[in-house]
Amino acid sequence: MRPLRSIWHFAWALFSAASYGFPSRRLTVVGITGTKGKSTTLELLSGMFEEAGVRTALLSSVYVKVGADRKRNLTGNSMPGRGFIQRFLRSAVRAGCRFALVEVTSQGVLQHRHRFITFDAAGITNLAPEHIEAHGSFEAYRDAKLAFFRAVARSSRAPRLFVMEDDDAVSPFAAVAPGITTRFALEETLMPPGALGEVNAENAALAAAIARWFGVPEETIGSALRKFRGLPGRMEFVQKEPFGVVVDYAHTPDSLTKLYAALRKDYSGLVCVLGSAGGGRDKWKRSAMGTVAATHCRFAVLTDEDPYDEDPAAIIDDVERGFKERSFSAYEKVLDRRAAIRRALACARPGEAVVLTGKGSETGIHRAHGVIEPWSETEEVRRALS
Repeated sequence: MRPLRSIWHFAWALFSAASYGFPSRRLTVVGITGTKGKSTTLELLSGMFEEAGVRTALLSSVYVKVGADRKRNLTGNSMPGRGFIQRFLRSAVRAGCRFALVEVTSQGVLQHRHRFITFDAAGITNLAPEHIEAHGSFEAYRDAKLAFFRAVARSSRAPRLFVMEDDDAVSPFAAVAPGITTRFALEETLMPPGALGEVNAENAALAAAIARWFGVPEETIGSALRKFRGLPGRMEFVQKEPFGVVVDYAHTPDSLTKLYAALRKDYSGLVCVLGSAGGGRDKWKRSAMGTVAATHCRFAVLTDEDPYDEDPAAIIDDVERGFKERSFSAYEKVLDRRAAIRRALACARPGEAVVLTGKGSETGIHRAHGVIEPWSETEEVRRALS
């Protein structure tokens, strides 16, 4: 980031915090970073605190929740700027919340949006390449998240950091401040059995580790996990019979692999709607996404996702290269996403699952010249099924 722009973001963060009276000082604030699973981890953690009778506020890419008031996050940002976070924290104070749970992104850290928030704890879900164009390299992307951990470690609140064991990708985070770091293990039996539980095992383990640190009883943690039904656009089942239909936000090779692998245990085959990366970003992963789909799917439909100013056909051609590398030929290219959804549903057999990835709960498709086409993946699926 250019120095002057960085200074501007820093100054704006200070101004916003001061304008709202530094509200984080009157809350217990937990920040969750990582590549995938941040929103789900926050939702699980909020459920654990609420199950224990503790009033919470939550800010994620899916929801803005203050006490009992829950709304969809329509800002288009997981970690909104322009004073949004400080205003959210002040609302949490006024609503009598004890905890504020905040999603922390690498780009938000670059823009100093975590500054002047007094964090009591921070956790990382996982780490894999993403936003390479924005950061310049995977190392720079990782370093932005490390900068958040270092900032929390310097907090005057006796903070705690949470890092999973046996995961080399996140081991640098455990080295930030070993004396205040809790290493936790993956607990596969925490979540109820099934695809939803398997995909969210890491998220549940992190949420449980943090909840335990703050004194939530084990039986309360278990009760909250049993009540969890997922988030919109995160392994969201639109239909289960005669074939499953699942909408998910997965848009990296790693998250796509985990999603497909979990669903294959419950379904005889997968029919996949795949759009890969948005235009002008993360081009490295396009063929890799195709390779993953070729490995796990019986049939695939390549389609549009968020082309921005890039040629949509060129994007799916890049994904197609992954198919060709695996000599996978059971696919079609259908640029219109509505038509692609209908084609995939028409191809599904009883006992299989149609898996639509990339959009999740997003409310628009980003097209050329800044045009945003209103969109709801689940509503489009329901219309096609009706």
